[in-house]
Amino acid sequence: MEPFIGRRREMAVLTRVLEKTDRSRFDRPGRALLIRGRRRVGKSRLAEEFIRRSGLPHVYYTATGRALGEEIRTFTEEVRSSSLPDVSAFDNKQPQSWHDALTLLARAIPEQSPSIVVIDELPYMIKGDPSLEGVLQKLFDREFSRRPVLLLLIGSDLSMMEAINTYDRPFYQRAADFLINPLTPYDVGQALDLPAAEAFDAHLVSGGLPMICEEWPKGGSLWDYLEQAVANPLSALIVSGERAFAAEFPPDALARQVLGAIGSGSRSHANIAAATQGIARASMNRALQLLLEKRMIALEHPLSTRPSRESRYHVVDSHVRFWIPFISAHLTDVERGRADKVIERIRRRWTSWRGIAIEPLIRESLRRIDDLPESTGAIGSYWTRTNDPEIDLVGTDREPIGKRITMVGSVKWLESRPFDHHDLSELIVHRSKLPGADSSTPLYAVSRSGCDVHGVTHVTPEELLNAWA
Repeated sequence: MEPFIGRRREMAVLTRVLEKTDRSRFDRPGRALLIRGRRRVGKSRLAEEFIRRSGLPHVYYTATGRALGEEIRTFTEEVRSSSLPDVSAFDNKQPQSWHDALTLLARAIPEQSPSIVVIDELPYMIKGDPSLEGVLQKLFDREFSRRPVLLLLIGSDLSMMEAINTYDRPFYQRAADFLINPLTPYDVGQALDLPAAEAFDAHLVSGGLPMICEEWPKGGSLWDYLEQAVANPLSALIVSGERAFAAEFPPDALARQVLGAIGSGSRSHANIAAATQGIARASMNRALQLLLEKRMIALEHPLSTRPSRESRYHVVDSHVRFWIPFISAHLTDVERGRADKVIERIRRRWTSWRGIAIEPLIRESLRRIDDLPESTGAIGSYWTRTNDPEIDLVGTDREPIGKRITMVGSVKWLESRPFDHHDLSELIVHRSKLPGADSSTPLYAVSRSGCDVHGVTHVTPEELLNAWA
């Protein structure tokens, strides 16, 4: 079995919920969690490891999206072969509906000792039978909540999983929501034994996906990993992006083209339209809306004390941000054994690509740092239509429009050049053009290679990484 990386917080959450299935403490000990997260983020692996550590009787079923009758037959076979103590409830029975199948499952669950039931890819089941939510509500109230069972309902369709627990849906308030995020930069650095700056590089490429981190050589540099991963067409680096695309969108979906344009650097509405000229504007807008709903992209606006009509899109998943320009466009080279050409392209573009790709991660890191200027409630960036100025870091007391600018900063993420006098002069000029800022607004420099000037607060890679600890 592959090594299990990180997830101490998530494992602790699951353990606390399992403890609440103690029949001696609760009249209705049954508990349910709606576990959601992006594809390949490690939700299933987390559930499997939790089951292994618990040592409890369990059943783990993964839906496939097949026809309803076939799905129920597969579910029945999975329960019959599980470690639940009373699977004889299914003997000589072939349920024809989810109501019948889940009723039998309830009878197979022990009444006095804890057990775990996992239903993975729940959205597939709901799409196949929209009445399933009502069935789950009814049987949870009548059966599962009365038994000491932990019901883990897992799904990668973020919008659907969120909707299950909304006010007008049958399963509302029967389960707690549990979002599984990618591994943090700190987790990646700890697992791979990397210094802070290299941990951020590894996170940019892996996106914090455990399956990629598990094949990364411990202590190995970015290029150590890429040399071996790009040469292997079956490596997680190569296959994970395509699997995510295939699962989210049909092969001919326009959303794939639009996402590819954004991931290749077209971030404004006009630039996306120019990069996807074969797509009608209305179709492109529908694709953008779909990508937003699926949390594949995010829409940003300039942060200052004035409203702005400017906006930019960016790909949320940093691994997909890397995969689109460097891997997706060159899969034929990988397949014909020319990994050297792919690596050469990455080396040639790495510094400029990383300089942009690291900024969202740095802003998220800064949001977690305690000693930012007082009343800083939001961290973003600022730009104009002409990009004069274009400011990497802006802090305000609130968003989307602040009352007060609390800080202005610049990101310089180069191996061999510290933040210097030229960078400081440029930052001061940019601050003078930022609505709401003045000469008293604190200046910040986030630099990979140190800071050679006074008058700015320097934030190091180590401080950024420790913010995730």
